[in-house]
Amino acid sequence: MAGIETRKADHIRINLDEDVGFDRLTVGFENYRFIHQALPELDLQAVDLTTRLFNKPLKAPVLISSMTGGTEQARQINLNLAQAAQQYGVAMGLGSQRAGIVRPETAATFKVRHVAPDILLFANIGAVQFNYGFDVEQCYEAVETIEADALILHLNPLQEAVQPEGDVNFAGLAKKIEGVVKRLKVPVIAKEVGWGISEQATRLLAEAGVAAIDVAGAGGTSWSQVELFRAPDELHQRVAAAFRDWGIPTTESIQMVKRAAPQLPVIASGGLRSGIDIAKAIALGAEIGGMAGPFLKAATISSEKVAETLEETVRVLRIAMFAAGAGNIEALKQTPLVRVR
Repeated sequence: MAGIETRKADHIRINLDEDVGFDRLTVGFENYRFIHQALPELDLQAVDLTTRLFNKPLKAPVLISSMTGGTEQARQINLNLAQAAQQYGVAMGLGSQRAGIVRPETAATFKVRHVAPDILLFANIGAVQFNYGFDVEQCYEAVETIEADALILHLNPLQEAVQPEGDVNFAGLAKKIEGVVKRLKVPVIAKEVGWGISEQATRLLAEAGVAAIDVAGAGGTSWSQVELFRAPDELHQRVAAAFRDWGIPTTESIQMVKRAAPQLPVIASGGLRSGIDIAKAIALGAEIGGMAGPFLKAATISSEKVAETLEETVRVLRIAMFAAGAGNIEALKQTPLVRVR
């Protein structure tokens, strides 16, 4: 299974070095703005960013989204991310742990609890693996190995379809997800990887009993573009390139999930780039906002660089709430956005 390790290394390199954004499709936050409050009747320093998810406290509604694992470089990236997450009291997701399960010698590249004892931490398995030999035992192993608080089951049909080595049998997965949800003792989060969750998918996932949905909408990193740069020949490249603008923009996906399952907590990710984006996502219905790209670049340098990126994100979020007149996260959820186009 050395192929998994090579693929993980390729994914890091391509995300750092190549243009893997969407072409014309955008994440949608530019279509919304807050109503500025010249008299917010708030003290900026007293604006309260704290919230809870899965009954665990967060100092800010921020998730360092799932990125990587399985290689030595990934190990250092994960440690840098986790140290900063601990410092700022935010949540963190690990990359897909299939590599660590199939090749146990790489499992240590996902272990971050020793540097981040208090954070809300998410394990991660590809749901499609339930059609390729995985079951609740591997999910349990993923959670136990890293002492996670919840498990992400990621859904990536398009990425698998444009990969030469992709696992493409997504038939009957809803029932298998339901089986895992019933048997696993930690909450299960369903997550796309960058093309969004529709109302139809939400209904299936809600019926399966998932505890939350991470929309991971379109407009940020295009994983079909990432796979284009890994393609073995021109035919595979052209097929991948055809899907550069595929998907549901993050802003639309948040609202689709809330319409289909109003009771389910939503994690907003996919193209979020700032604290203002996180604020807008929460005003649209999300509980917290997840970012990957800005943190990945920082994490290749140092944990201090990740902390600096977090500081900027949190500071911008606080000022956005202040200027919009929202003194805490519950108030932010009730704060209206104006549609500008």
